[in-house]
Amino acid sequence: MRKIRTFLASDYMTLDSDVHKGGGTDNTEALQKILDLAVEEGGVRLVMDGAALVTHLRLHDNTTIECLTRDCGFYQKDGSDDSIVTNWDINKTEISNRNITLKGGTYNQNCANQVHHRAFLPGEVHMESEDAKYIFAIEFYGVENLVIEDLNVRDFRTFAVTVGCFKNCRIENVWLELPGRMHANNQDGFHFWGPGQFLTVRNVGGRVGDDFMNIGPDEQDGVSSITDVIVDGVMLDDADQAIRVLSRGTGVIDRLTVRNVIGTYRSFGFYINSWFPDKTCGQFGDMLFENIDLKQTAPNYDYRDPMLFSVGGEIRSLVCKNIRHIDPCDKRALFELGLPFYATTPKSIDAYEYPGIYPHIDYLEIDGLTILEKDDSADGAEYIQNFGLVDTMVLRHVTAVRRSGTGRKNVLLSLKKRAEIRTLIMDSVHTEGFREVIDGPSEQIGSLISDNCTAK
Repeated sequence: MRKIRTFLASDYMTLDSDVHKGGGTDNTEALQKILDLAVEEGGVRLVMDGAALVTHLRLHDNTTIECLTRDCGFYQKDGSDDSIVTNWDINKTEISNRNITLKGGTYNQNCANQVHHRAFLPGEVHMESEDAKYIFAIEFYGVENLVIEDLNVRDFRTFAVTVGCFKNCRIENVWLELPGRMHANNQDGFHFWGPGQFLTVRNVGGRVGDDFMNIGPDEQDGVSSITDVIVDGVMLDDADQAIRVLSRGTGVIDRLTVRNVIGTYRSFGFYINSWFPDKTCGQFGDMLFENIDLKQTAPNYDYRDPMLFSVGGEIRSLVCKNIRHIDPCDKRALFELGLPFYATTPKSIDAYEYPGIYPHIDYLEIDGLTILEKDDSADGAEYIQNFGLVDTMVLRHVTAVRRSGTGRKNVLLSLKKRAEIRTLIMDSVHTEGFREVIDGPSEQIGSLISDNCTAK
């Protein structure tokens, strides 16, 4: 392999923009000329020692863009209506580029001055929709060995970072800034589409205007899978929603670990669901969610009730460990189990229009659930609501306590119409100040095994 060349941006252009305010000289053409040298050389390392005004940049194999501080980087020109940066050989189904790194800096999309979506250009690959091109800030499709680290993405018009068709992707120490948040404008954070394998996301956070993260293997094609995923360290700053895990067809999400999620969220925590009505409820393999401590704020969506987890699909195994719900401000459910699709709510379960395609959870374990209520704000809560079929449910090390307030209407586990638990195991479960531990017909539980359970 030939030697990779390093280019200091200020040696080749005037860097007179500002990553927060914009302005200055359009440096797109000069930067692209440097980036294109990766084809002739062994690769390119572009060092940004200032801020550049740009429209759209495309990266070849063996390309690194390194910004010296987070005041260096890129501000997208008004009306660019495209991503700030993407890979050269966009591919939905196979690896087409290798070894691309973004390190440091700020990528500001200037969302107020970009369109939400536009018509496709001739030859442009249809990734997110067959109807329109959504304007993402950073997007890569068909890349092996992709690294995005130590940077800010600011004022993204729709999704901040989108990665599809990948192998060996690492995203670390990335913060999302959204002073220009718009209600219901798809200003999501991180989106991952299959096929994909080996994804690591660590120490990310910030504010978004929809999902903070979406892992949707077959969201686009109905068949692709994503496997071997670690998400460790997510800090939410009043996000609309936390993390969505979406499978709608025959593609599978498998061997997924999500841990250490903290901060504040508005309406929805974790969707593990197909979202789109399709031929299946989605295929979900083995999943672990661990160390979740999210504080709810006022909901911003009114089409359904807020919740922490909504779980519905063909699920092999879901384990949730160390979930904390401290001083709730409303009666939102912590777990909704067996609701089929996004528009189906507890109130409209009978209107479910896809008979014969019902969610099924093979194994669900909640190990370490702490609910501490300080007053009547959550009165009437039914914290675990089951609407579907669960073969084995394990509730272990659960403490739900309200020591003050006048209401006593809360329920730990509520069995709804069509609910069935074939085996329920309860170990070290304690409730205090609740109306019921389990509410529902006893015939909806096949076998109940309990040990060291108390109710006060």
